Order: sequence, then structure tokens, then C-alpha cells
Amino acid sequence: MDPSSRHFTLFYIVFLTLTCHFALGEDAVDCPADGRTWLPFSLNCYHFVHGEENVAKSYSIQDAKDMCRGYDLLTVKSAEESDFIVKYSPSVWKGKMSIWLGMYYDSDEDVFKWHDDNSVLRYSNWEDGGSDETDLALLDTCVVLHSDTGKWENVSCMEEPENGVVCKTKAVWISPPKGSPLLSALVVISVVLILVVSAVIWFFHQRRNPGSSILNLIEYHPPFKSPSSDQACLVDAEEIEVVP
Repeated sequence: MDPSSRHFTLFYIVFLTLTCHFALGEDAVDCPADGRTWLPFSLNCYHFVHGEENVAKSYSIQDAKDMCRGYDLLTVKSAEESDFIVKYSPSVWKGKMSIWLGMYYDSDEDVFKWHDDNSVLRYSNWEDGGSDETDLALLDTCVVLHSDTGKWENVSCMEEPENGVVCKTKAVWISPPKGSPLLSALVVISVVLILVVSAVIWFFHQRRNPGSSILNLIEYHPPFKSPSSDQACLVDAEEIEVVP
């Protein structure tokens, strides 16, 4: 294939790939439509409770649960998720905030777990000293995340109202409808472009090789056949006559 043909072929492949990409589309994230502002991140949606302007934010753990009724309190299960919370918090609150985490102490297993799925912590970001650095009774221990550092701290569930609430829920993934008019139109356009590009390639090939045709590219090679017995005898007779 000559260079121009290769270029046209490459162009066609790239264009067809992009066409299929936009025609099929990508799944979209759908967050709850309940009048609140939900932010998608990864596979989840987050609602930062702003509160009233010029009013001190001070919510107990029960207040936080009531505000997020039907959803979960914030859980942070990766460093990337922690960075997301830290980076977005200043756009909601001024100054340092302590945000309730949806975590509890399981006395039967002597570990902290997440409320949403009762799973043991696989990611943690405790302040110096870790989760054991507390004088509180473990059954009265809740955990908050500091919005400026992302670090976790043990606090009393009953005596220390904190001032930040973030609700969290799983995102719903939606796919574009099948058989849409846009998809059908893009498929038709792709087919037409295939024909156009093929015609252009053939045209340039004919200009560079005026006497050639597609049929000339095909050569017929008959299958090999062994000579018959009569032909073999004639060959032997000719060879005998040549010998002096």
C-alpha cells in the first residue's frame, strides 16, 4: 500500500473510533434529586451541609444522622477520597471544620468499623497516636475528620458537638438509551464516510497507476500437475537423440 493509501486508512480508523466513542457514549453518574446539592466523586455522591449563614455550625452526632436520614454519614476509604473532602471543604465552610465520620467501635471485635457496610477500616488517617490515643470510653468514642488536614481524631459522641456534616450515598450509573436517533444518524454517517474514503483511495491509486486495475492485481497460477506417461516418454526420447 502506498503512503497516501496508508494515510487515508489511518484517518478512517481514527475517525471511526471517535465516532463509535461518541455514538455509544459513556455511562453517566446520577446523584439524588432531592433538592440538595450533591457532588459526584468516583462511585459516590456527597452533600456538604452548609447550614445557615452567620450561624455557628454545631451539630451533635445525632443531628448529623438526622440531616443525612436515608443516606450515610461521611466515610473515607481511600487517600483520594480524603483529598477530595479536604480540597472541597473551603468552598463550603470558612476556616477549620471537624466533620463527623460514620464510624463506630465494635466492642465484640475490638475494632472500629464503618456504619454503611459494617466493614473494618482498611484505610485510616489518624492523628499522631492512632485510634488508641484517647481517654474516652471506647463505647462513647466517635471520630471526626479535620477539614484542613484530613486527619482523624477521637471525640466524645455525647459531650462534644462538632461543626461539619457531609452526607454520602452510592451513585447510580445510567447508560444512554439504545436505538436513539443520534446513534442511528452517526452509524449512517460512518457508513457513508467509509464509502467516500474508499473511493478517494481508489481514485488516487488509479492516478498513480493509470494502467492498473483491481483485476490486474490478481494473478492466476495453475496448480502443479505431474506430466502424463506419454509426455514423459517424449522427453526421454529427446534426451536420447541429443546424446552422440
